Amino acid sequence: MINKELNIQKLHDVFNKYNLTSNEKDELMQIIYPIFIHDEFQRRMTDEFMHHSNITLGEHIIEDAVVTYLLSKKKIKKKKYANLNISLAVKIAMMHDLYTIPWQNNKDAKTNNFFNKHGFRHPVEAVINAINWYPEIFDNQDDAKIIIDGIVHHMYPLPARIFIDTIDNKMELKNFSLVSNVSTENKDMLTDSLKRKNFGPVSISKSKYLEGKIMSKADKKVSRHQIKNISSASALLTGHNKSIGEKDAKKRNNY
Repeated sequence: MINKELNIQKLHDVFNKYNLTSNEKDELMQIIYPIFIHDEFQRRMTDEFMHHSNITLGEHIIEDAVVTYLLSKKKIKKKKYANLNISLAVKIAMMHDLYTIPWQNNKDAKTNNFFNKHGFRHPVEAVINAINWYPEIFDNQDDAKIIIDGIVHHMYPLPARIFIDTIDNKMELKNFSLVSNVSTENKDMLTDSLKRKNFGPVSISKSKYLEGKIMSKADKKVSRHQIKNISSASALLTGHNKSIGEKDAKKRNNY
């Protein structure tokens, strides 16, 4: 059951962890709240979606958004980064990991192809979900191009699965039914972004835009503190993570 009041408290706990001022909290809330309050994001604040070790996916995303925001503010103080769009960078952070189903210790998350595993596939799933859940954010095509590129390359230097829109779901996407709702323009952006520096079925490119590069850096900073052991790190490929509690995982996912 989703407790929105508890989730809002978790949000402010992350704000306080980074000692944000009242003005910074207000500015950040204006950007993230429309994304945060969505029912699908609220689900990811619960223990249905555990991420890395003992935190929820939603908490991880919020921490990434805060660090992205703070890094962006530092960059803007330098004249050559004056055109950096903080709002777009934070939106990339808020949507970068919006994958479809819990992937750790979950038999339904398994794939037949190695390059379709969660670690490679989830950035594409996140883009597809984000476009479906927050279509208004992608109305502006210039903004959409930056956001999509930032999401799909946030794992750099780890590769991202190249997007292939086929009727037989060769990517083994867990949200394949939503692909048809994505506009041709946004599909083309997704495809073109992932064709950059492709190596077989994956792209080894970093984000083309500063907003995406900053978000990717923020994700590395946050994840270094959240990944407690080898099991949490290797789970990106194996899907098996003892750190989240085997007994609880079996109960949640019927594993």
